[in-house]
Amino acid sequence: MGKRGFLAALCALALFTGGCQGSTDEPRRLGYTKSIHSGTATASGEPSVPSSSGPPPGASRPGTLPRVVDHGPRAGNKVALTFDADMTTNMKAQLASGAVRSYANLPIIELLERQRIPATFFLTGMWVEQYPELTARLAGNPNFELANHSYGHQGFTPNCYSLGRVPSNLMTEDVAKTFRIVEKHRGRQTRFFRFPGLCHDGAALSALAPLGLTVVDGDVVSGDPFATAYQPIVKAVLSTVRAGSVVIMHVTEANAQYTDEALPLILAGLKERGLVPVTLSEVLGP
Repeated sequence: MGKRGFLAALCALALFTGGCQGSTDEPRRLGYTKSIHSGTATASGEPSVPSSSGPPPGASRPGTLPRVVDHGPRAGNKVALTFDADMTTNMKAQLASGAVRSYANLPIIELLERQRIPATFFLTGMWVEQYPELTARLAGNPNFELANHSYGHQGFTPNCYSLGRVPSNLMTEDVAKTFRIVEKHRGRQTRFFRFPGLCHDGAALSALAPLGLTVVDGDVVSGDPFATAYQPIVKAVLSTVRAGSVVIMHVTEANAQYTDEALPLILAGLKERGLVPVTLSEVLGP
């Protein structure tokens, strides 16, 4: 599923839950750039921690407008599997009431661990607070790197589907707060950020300029939150993935119920195509 299909599906879901109007402002998109720092694991197998001698992956000069990246270079055979971990106040209420069992898809994590598949997790601050032990588990794996997906998965533009909106004067702190929450768990930290709903405009990018980060969208959107079976997820990924792709999936179980069933077939399909999953920082390159 391409971005248009993803956004159409998101819009349809928003109409069902209370209205949908997409942002009218075009995002600032520069595509792939090479000025993104990569991270590595240590020889001992322990997760690397950014040293004072070098910035973490995705770091940019504070005060400059963030780059917006969709994919890495098309040469070679590397692809990045990225997993969003959404959490909102409504989702927390559903957990508390028992209406939802979990927003953490353990079979996905276990499969990645078992097969030693590198992946990048875009975490909301609320999800980290809800699942601190699982976050520590992700941080402790040298094949995983951690990125930022906002604090409570609200929109950063007007009318970002049904996500609500972060007030303009709180956008910078929303993302800065999430970095602080995630960084407590150490591991392979990055300065990558993904906007909820992929909604961003000039004002949102300007708000994040002080934080010295890189905005990452993606060029392969799995559509897993809207899938009613695993097959459409597999088709959406394998029909569009190619070298340099950044694949967007979710690790939130209750609102992406079939991702764990789709993932083994996606991994097999990547192998058949000669494509190798790596971390986002490795796909984007030094």
